Amino acid sequence: MIKLDLSHIKENIPFESYQEKVSQINEMIVNRTGLGNDFLGWVEHPKNYDKEEFKRIIAAAKEIRDNYDVLVVAGIGGSYLGARSAIEALRGLYSQDKMEIIFLGNTLSPTYINQVLAYLENKNFAINVISKSGTTTETSVAFRLLKELLIRKVGKEKASKAIYATTDKAKGALKKEADAEGYQTFVIPDDIGGRYSVITAVGLLPIACAGLDITSLMKGCYDAMNDFSSPKIEENLAYQYAICRDYFYNHNKQVEMFVTYEPQYTQLGEWLKQLFGESEGKDKKGLLPDSVTFTTDLHSLGQFIQEGSPVLFETIIKVDSPLLDVTIPEDKENLDGLNFLSGNTLSYVNEQAFKGTLKAHFDGGVNNIVISCSKLDEYNLGYLFYFFMKTCSMSAYLLKINPFNQPGVEIYKKNMFHLLGKPGY
Repeated sequence: MIKLDLSHIKENIPFESYQEKVSQINEMIVNRTGLGNDFLGWVEHPKNYDKEEFKRIIAAAKEIRDNYDVLVVAGIGGSYLGARSAIEALRGLYSQDKMEIIFLGNTLSPTYINQVLAYLENKNFAINVISKSGTTTETSVAFRLLKELLIRKVGKEKASKAIYATTDKAKGALKKEADAEGYQTFVIPDDIGGRYSVITAVGLLPIACAGLDITSLMKGCYDAMNDFSSPKIEENLAYQYAICRDYFYNHNKQVEMFVTYEPQYTQLGEWLKQLFGESEGKDKKGLLPDSVTFTTDLHSLGQFIQEGSPVLFETIIKVDSPLLDVTIPEDKENLDGLNFLSGNTLSYVNEQAFKGTLKAHFDGGVNNIVISCSKLDEYNLGYLFYFFMKTCSMSAYLLKINPFNQPGVEIYKKNMFHLLGKPGY
């Protein structure tokens, strides 16, 4: 479970004044009557998800883990950020698990793509391509290159068995190709947008392939769905957090700085940036979501946060128990002067860094929200995923915008296609 600590906020936020608006928005979410209501399928997905497909996901993950050394996930935006954030958060950055997960299709960098393809030359790999339409440029280019490499290595028949497509249930270029070539397919639901799709096959297949327990993750989502269903502000932590965000936005804050204290949570910050940035950044509104990893970034952005322009507040995602720990040894010479730390664990030192930073920034005038859990396992991560998605929907509706579209994203694509000479552009 999670805790929401609002004791490091300097202002007295008038939660009670939001109750009428929150009740109305909650009803819009439940009854699917608000803007973008066609994409509210995630709200009850932890209860209504396709149980048969879920079994197929678990079976496919076992098949992939038993037969391949590497899974290449080809996707961009919501088609990879959720899975990557979960895998890194739960396994760490240097996992000893037998299955390596590589992400491609999220960039047009020629150097990165070339190096990944060269790395895969001598690897026994499978592909999970994720695209609703099958025509997303970054993903489709990567998939074309991956297919070419795989077919050259193992032949077309074996390659088809090593490709798993997560796409539309009935239409689109990728669905058409999957049916023609015999790829095993999984469904991106019509009523769940990309940045909310980590709890669908989009995220669940790669997460399961990483050897993680997706049943527990979905149980966390289910419990969060129930826990954050109440329209009463005092009973709903997600709505309390949404109100804080709205209050700060309307009181001269332009940036929400997501803070973690473990490098393995960096991609969780990336997922949050997409979730809130694409959901709220419209009509010249919305907080700019940014992220830092402390203590690393205290040596770069710490000065600005402490004494720079007062444009931000911090949202700290704190996990009490680390995945692994290290004890600091005694050093006979003590030239670094650190023997006062001998015998302490790094988790203890990191905890004091958190407390010291929290006090420094609060005393310096920066509001801090602390969202914490005892440990980050599959259950708690599923719970957190749902908590943030529920917060985001309420927060965007408080801004009177559609949380589920992203019209601005299409503009760069049109310009790029015109420059590349794509027919019709």
